[in-house]
Amino acid sequence: MKVRVFNAAGVPADAAYFPVAVWLQDPRNAQRYKSAGINLYVGLWKGPTEEQLAALTKAGMPVVCDQNAAGLARSGDPVIAAWMHGDEPDNAQEIPGGKGYGPPILPEVIVQDYTRLRRADPTRPVLLNLGQGVAFDNYIGRGVRRNHPEDYPAYLKGCDIASFDIYPVVHESPEVTGKLEFVARGVERLTQWTERRKPVWNCIECTDMHGVGRKATPAQVRSEVWMALVRGSRGLIYFVHQFKPVFKESALLADPEMLAAVTAINQQVRELAPFLNSPDQPEGVTAAAPGSPVIAVLREYRGVSCVFAVNLTPQPASVAFTLKN
Repeated sequence: MKVRVFNAAGVPADAAYFPVAVWLQDPRNAQRYKSAGINLYVGLWKGPTEEQLAALTKAGMPVVCDQNAAGLARSGDPVIAAWMHGDEPDNAQEIPGGKGYGPPILPEVIVQDYTRLRRADPTRPVLLNLGQGVAFDNYIGRGVRRNHPEDYPAYLKGCDIASFDIYPVVHESPEVTGKLEFVARGVERLTQWTERRKPVWNCIECTDMHGVGRKATPAQVRSEVWMALVRGSRGLIYFVHQFKPVFKESALLADPEMLAAVTAINQQVRELAPFLNSPDQPEGVTAAAPGSPVIAVLREYRGVSCVFAVNLTPQPASVAFTLKN
C-alpha cells in the first residue's frame, strides 16, 4: 500500500475502491480473505499491535482500528485506513463484575471521544458502528433506551463513517426473524439521520452464529447486500464468526459454499464500484411493482447510467421502471 484508501471524510480516494470488509479477524487470514474479494479489515483483537499491523502490511490489507499507542506510532502509514470507536455504544453496557447491564454510552460521550480521536489525527476518518436499534426500535439490548430512535442523530455527530449491524436470518425475535428488509431499513435510517452527508456502512451475516442450524443462504446474503447497496450503503462489513457449539473466529473460511457465494458477490461489487461510489440521482428512477415492494436507484459514472433494483420480499414481482430526464 502506497496511499490511503480514504480521505479524512471517509470517502474512497479511488472511485474503483468500494470498501468490503470483515469484522475482527486475525491478520494471518488476510490473504485468504483478499482472495475472496475482501479489501479491508475492521477491528483487531486487543490491537492494533505492531505484529498485527506488520502482517496486514505484508498482505496489502488496510485496517480500521482503535487509536492506541501502536496505531499512533504508525500515523503516517497507509495500512491504517481509519480509526474506530468501541463497538455498539448505543446498546446497554455490561457492568464489570457480572453485575448486569447499565445504560448505553451517552451520545455526548461519543462526540467527546470523536473530538479526541480527530485531534490526535485529523487526516483519517472515524468509524462508529452502532447496534441493531438503528433498524429495530424494540430491541431489548438497548436497555433503558429501548424504543428511543431519537438518540441516533446525536450519536452520528460523533463520527465520519456511520455503520450498524442487524442479522435477520439468525435473529431470535419473531419481529425480525427472516425479514431481510430490516437491513435496508437500517441503511435508509442512517442515511436520513446523517442527511446524506456521511458515508453509511452496514454489516452482513453469513454464518450460523448461534450454532442452532440456522444461517443465511447464499441467496439471502446476496439479497441483504443489494438491499443495503440500493438504499445507499457505501461499505459492507461481513460478520464471519460462529459462537456455538464451538467458537470459530473465521467460520466463513470453513464454509466452501458460502465462501464461494461471498466471493462472487464481492467480485460483482468490485466491478460496479465506480457506480456504487457515485451520488444518487434524486428521483432518477421509479419502480412500480403492484403488491411487492421493489426499490431502485439510478447512478451515473462518466456519462453512463446504471439502475440498481432489489425486491424487499422473497415473492416474485413484475416491475415497471420509469427513468426521468
